[in-house]
Amino acid sequence: MSESDQEDKTEQPSEKRLRDARAKGDVPQSRELANVAVLGCATVALMVTGPGIGSASQGWMRDALRFDPTLIGEPDRLLGHAATLMLKLMLPMLPLVLAALAACLIAPAIMGGLRFSNQALQPDLKRLSPMAGLKRMYGKESLAELVRSLLRVVLLGGIGAFVVYRAFDRLIAMPKQSLESSIAYGVDLAVFALLAMVGALGVLAALDIPYQHWHWRNKLKMTKQELRDEHKELEGNPEVKARVRQVAREMSQRRMMDAVPTADVVITNPTHYAVALKYEAGAMRAPKVVAMGVDELALRIRELAGHHKVTLVEAPPLARALYRQAKVDQEIPVKLYAAVAQVLSYVYQLKRWHPARGPMPELNQLDVGRDGAPDSEAPR
Repeated sequence: MSESDQEDKTEQPSEKRLRDARAKGDVPQSRELANVAVLGCATVALMVTGPGIGSASQGWMRDALRFDPTLIGEPDRLLGHAATLMLKLMLPMLPLVLAALAACLIAPAIMGGLRFSNQALQPDLKRLSPMAGLKRMYGKESLAELVRSLLRVVLLGGIGAFVVYRAFDRLIAMPKQSLESSIAYGVDLAVFALLAMVGALGVLAALDIPYQHWHWRNKLKMTKQELRDEHKELEGNPEVKARVRQVAREMSQRRMMDAVPTADVVITNPTHYAVALKYEAGAMRAPKVVAMGVDELALRIRELAGHHKVTLVEAPPLARALYRQAKVDQEIPVKLYAAVAQVLSYVYQLKRWHPARGPMPELNQLDVGRDGAPDSEAPR
């Protein structure tokens, strides 16, 4: 990435960009924290297991220096004997090695959590680009790494000089002391030096951790156009969303039109609203709305109902109330039970009516309360 491209990235990275980076294995990394974690755990493990390692080493040395006359006549056993000696030397050191290996997980856990990404293992030809390599070698990141390396050298060198200066007289006198006392002092001196190094590297890591987090987020900054594109991707393209809504409406209308022929009655306004109802005694708890519409859709419902000989009932207040409160494929509101029951009773009487039986049934005045507002007040 060129510096001009980075200058255009003025916006903080979004949560999606941060999640995608972590999924690819791109997380903040601190070499200083890794160094102090490994060295610190190894030092602590050495302090805990040091006496055991010392005694085991003494026993190993006695076994290694003990002469075995049987090896003279069987030279083929020399290789196996040497391997056995090496294994006996490595076993006491195993806890120390395991502690150092386990410490390798501390730095990733602190910086960004333990994450295993297959994408990070995939080959990337861009990493083999000579130009990209030169940019990494002579870029700002390389300069920061050079500064950290120099600080590391200065700190560790200063600590080494301080430890040697502090123990110079004892070091000179060590040849005159017994082997046990010399080894004990040497171990104490090494542990002290290691602890001092851990402290110095800890200070360097404390400075490096916030810098690495800042550098990682700065590297993932976005341009305004990238933010707009991501927002459009997450929220959906407005044109696509409008098309989806249109298709959903068309599918809903088709389902309603298919259900109109099965309705028992269509209640109309008579021109603005149309609500188709269906009721099956014993199968339904209350009448259900199978279709509803306003204006042009209401006209289509009325035409389809007339074509299939579904009874049309003009009840403007009830039609408005049903359109405002009911929903398609759901039962009518409880407050409209009485009015709808009157309509259905009227429809059933009308279907059984014959001129020979007397005058045609009439629909009584329906009481829907305040729900039957005038057309000018009802939503359309």
